[in-house]
Amino acid sequence: MTIGDVIKKYRKNLGITQEEMAARLGVTAPAVNKWEKGSTLPDVALLAPIARLLGITTDELLSFRDELTDEEINRYLKQVQKDLESKDFHDVFCSVKEKIEEYPNCEKLIWQAAVILDAGRMAAELPDKDDYDSAIFGWYERCLLSGDERIRNQAADSLFHAYFRKEDYEKAARYLDYFSLENPERKRKEALVNSRTGKRAEAYRAYEELIFIGYQHLQMTLNDLRALYMEDGDHEMARKLVEVSSSAASVFEMGGYNEVCYGLEVAAWEKNTEWTAQIMREILDRIDTISDFTKSRLYQHMTFKTTDPDFTAGLKQKLLESLGDETFDYMQGNEDWEKLSHKNVNAMRIINR
Repeated sequence: MTIGDVIKKYRKNLGITQEEMAARLGVTAPAVNKWEKGSTLPDVALLAPIARLLGITTDELLSFRDELTDEEINRYLKQVQKDLESKDFHDVFCSVKEKIEEYPNCEKLIWQAAVILDAGRMAAELPDKDDYDSAIFGWYERCLLSGDERIRNQAADSLFHAYFRKEDYEKAARYLDYFSLENPERKRKEALVNSRTGKRAEAYRAYEELIFIGYQHLQMTLNDLRALYMEDGDHEMARKLVEVSSSAASVFEMGGYNEVCYGLEVAAWEKNTEWTAQIMREILDRIDTISDFTKSRLYQHMTFKTTDPDFTAGLKQKLLESLGDETFDYMQGNEDWEKLSHKNVNAMRIINR
């Protein structure tokens, strides 16, 4: 914006005429008129008084700023949301458009303003809501070029859902490239598109993979959190997280082995002989269920490798050998532990004959 444009805009915002402005500054009305038309520029000595009169800084008067602070953006957008509740949508839209023209490089303002207006036109159920597509989608497209990954992703997300709502699935799918291949949101959106374009099997499989991978990430997070509580000596929370892990294994139908295995580390840490023996017994009894998740209908569209019986036998052998590890020194001489060891060693000998 030129200095004349800035003067005109803020003068009108204040509701004063060129004559009133001229009188307060001690100049003529034609002088103000020439400033606003861009025919002449104000004298340097008048810049500070003009800025004070308009309630802006000299930087704003001279259009030095391309960015707004986060505080200024948040304050402005709160006002936009209030205006949408009480004013005509088109009037608010035009006001926001002017703001964006004033700060064309302020990506955060452009992105968030586009989101608010996009939601506002939907909430208002405007009969001509599609007339605003060009401007709002254009703002999103500008944000796709941002150096800020978060803004790029949010803009791509908004464009994906906008075209998805319009049932233009081909265009919606184009914006998936803005998400990394590792981002679960990309897979979820691909599944959405597949579910609407006749690729039902692919959609089912993608959703099931998301559930399966999500479960694995959840358990890794719970394990790490449990280890942190153990380092800090918090027995109550360590046991609580064992319960959560076991419940999650049950809910996600991961099989009996996975429902009981998570407490062994905590039992050993506490040197709780009764609990350790109980958990180890349950683990050994359920070793054959370690791959039961492959039979769950939750994952019926996924393909799993067949579990090698030798793998299960090898795992059981390692568990039996661990009964004599230093980790379980506190269990030596425990009657239940000894019975557990003898029972399963004999069973393995029979199997291996």
